[in-house]
Amino acid sequence: MKLAQAADLLEQQGANPFRISAYRRASETVSRLGQDIGELAGTGGDAALIELPNIGKGIASAIQELVTTGHWAQLERMRGTLDPVHLFQSVPGIGPKMAEQIDKTLHVDTLEDLETAAYDGRLEQVPGIGARRIAGIRNALSALLNRARSRPRPQVGEGPDVKTLIEVDYEYRLKAKQGRLSMIAPRRFNPEGKAWLPVWHTDRDDWHFTVMYSNTARAHELQHTYDWVVVYFYDDHHQEGQSTVVTESRGPLMGQRVVRGRELECRAYYQPPGVHLGEEL
Repeated sequence: MKLAQAADLLEQQGANPFRISAYRRASETVSRLGQDIGELAGTGGDAALIELPNIGKGIASAIQELVTTGHWAQLERMRGTLDPVHLFQSVPGIGPKMAEQIDKTLHVDTLEDLETAAYDGRLEQVPGIGARRIAGIRNALSALLNRARSRPRPQVGEGPDVKTLIEVDYEYRLKAKQGRLSMIAPRRFNPEGKAWLPVWHTDRDDWHFTVMYSNTARAHELQHTYDWVVVYFYDDHHQEGQSTVVTESRGPLMGQRVVRGRELECRAYYQPPGVHLGEEL
């Protein structure tokens, strides 16, 4: 069962024991269930799953993702097997070149995130995608994800504050430099199959984080693989998202670690004199 596999990987990668235990208990619940979990998810949705022992909102959402798409991005990410370019080609109307452009431009890696981008205007930024193509992609994603609605799923809002994200980024890079993190062998841009990508799981307040260097085509193209850090986050209510922390190359924050898209907040964070956690290691 995928939940048990996730628990094993989390344990190998040094995650919080309570998080590991939650996946193991959920796996036991599913294995003892007297009916097919896919049928239950299909007929009763998240509500029916959450009624089961040891199944919370986050794990219910993971089960739904597996049932509807055949993929679980979080597990594939931890394994290093996540390949959004291949995944996006499963959407009717998206070919190999367009999938690569989406990956390069938007840096999203799930069908859910792609659907959100199709509604919030970001997909329009991808070269070669016009209004008619976007409408087709929206319809195709709705069919694939088995949801008949006109709006994307609710978003987490701002997510963790920039202070937390910058602290997590700093600790990740420090632990990676010291060789204290588990390494995974990403499938993409890794023809030798080398385990080079450090992965870290940690918790802050009510947030759970999975952190790793960016393994996107753009990061490799610009030789920023060991500078760009992707911070995936979610809470116990399964509000989730991701942020990318980079070294700013221009403007008043040049040389500082900043959260892309939240530069104004970062400027306010660095404005007072004091400790700058974003200094290069």
